[in-house]
Amino acid sequence: MTYNDFLKNKIIRAVPAGIDIKHNLLNNHLKDFQRDVVIWALKKGKAAIFAGTGLGKTFMQCEYGRMIYQELKKDVMIFAPLAVSKQTVNEAAKFGIDVNICLDDSDTKHGINITNYERLDKFDIEKFGAIILDESSILKSQTGKVRTDLINRLNKTPYKLACTATPAPNDYMELGNHAEFLNVMKAKEMLSTFFIHDSGQTQKWRLKGHAVKDFWNWVASWAVMFTKPSDLGYDNAGYDLPPANLQQVTVKTAAKGNSLFVVEAQTLQERQRARKNTIDERIKATADLVNSSDEQWLIWCGLNEESDKLHKNITDSVEVKGSDTSEHKEKSMIGFASGEVKKLITKPSIAGFGMNWQNCHNMVFVGLNDSFEQYYQAVRRCYRYGQDKPVNVYIVTADVEGQVIENVRRKEHDFEKMQHEMISATQEITKGNITHKVINVDFSHKDKAILPKWIEVA
Repeated sequence: MTYNDFLKNKIIRAVPAGIDIKHNLLNNHLKDFQRDVVIWALKKGKAAIFAGTGLGKTFMQCEYGRMIYQELKKDVMIFAPLAVSKQTVNEAAKFGIDVNICLDDSDTKHGINITNYERLDKFDIEKFGAIILDESSILKSQTGKVRTDLINRLNKTPYKLACTATPAPNDYMELGNHAEFLNVMKAKEMLSTFFIHDSGQTQKWRLKGHAVKDFWNWVASWAVMFTKPSDLGYDNAGYDLPPANLQQVTVKTAAKGNSLFVVEAQTLQERQRARKNTIDERIKATADLVNSSDEQWLIWCGLNEESDKLHKNITDSVEVKGSDTSEHKEKSMIGFASGEVKKLITKPSIAGFGMNWQNCHNMVFVGLNDSFEQYYQAVRRCYRYGQDKPVNVYIVTADVEGQVIENVRRKEHDFEKMQHEMISATQEITKGNITHKVINVDFSHKDKAILPKWIEVA
């Protein structure tokens, strides 16, 4: 073995263990980049697709499942968030792919099946040759029960595909949990290999300085990340987004105590108190805004009291709460997608992931919490590729909360900058993987080794 061969063997990468599929066997409705991503995922066998909203993850995952069943005769199960199952069936049917919704083992059929994450324990997992996770960001939690069950119970599944939007650039544990689910590397092993504790805090990790390139090359060996086709070297034609109009609606509050002026909330507790104290004012402002239009509206709230009062004050509205039955949630969300429901009131934690609502271009947040990810995902239900109208996003807040819009725009700018850097770090090797071009790594020696004087041989 040469020294170059030794160094090549030291590279950490996911080893392909899938099947080679010819282009002409795939669905001819796939875009070029979608087709090549599916071929790559099938060749890997176990892979992750981190793709921006509206880039066709549903179509790609269903085609992956179709080819697994067609070529290997292995049954496939897709796990998805509530209400996404019916949407997936409808989307797949447009491309001639049959997907069967099932509630337990007795409902399964040969081919592609789909169910909700909550029903994981209703199935004999070992009978499925392939498992697909739709909105696999459910693996984000480092210690969550669902995350642990998915990793442990699906450990021996031969083919796995995880699909979600591009992860938060600084959420390394989401990547680690995906790697563990795909049997690439355990999350703890990933941390010890590429990371160090940050400032002695065991909860915070940062990449070792010398390991940054190696880490992202390792990620690119089992995952593809892109927010637009050009990230993979393809044409962006047809993937343009209309403007997003972000507006803050500020309701006035009375000054407290002896103060002549309204004092802006500074701490989290003060903001939460301000939110509770101004519910009625914010509900009225929101209802006035929504009731003045005959178009569809998506109304996001965070408190149960907000949800109840919004439903009472907004005409023709449908409310979806956490305590509602699964049937009501699914019927309401699918009804909103079809246009049957004109005004939907719910929380980002309930419907902020998975649903495609390009049919709506008006939404309002009745206040915001500190989770930018929840806000970002909620907006992307409507503001996604396929949307052909400017999207109006209103944020209704009290004056004591200050300039919320400025904070949102700052977080959005930082998020997009970090996301761009993350994708750039994997871009070249990913292009090579997807387009099947060999990316050569140069192991040639460029520096002369210099021995210290005290060990030189005379």
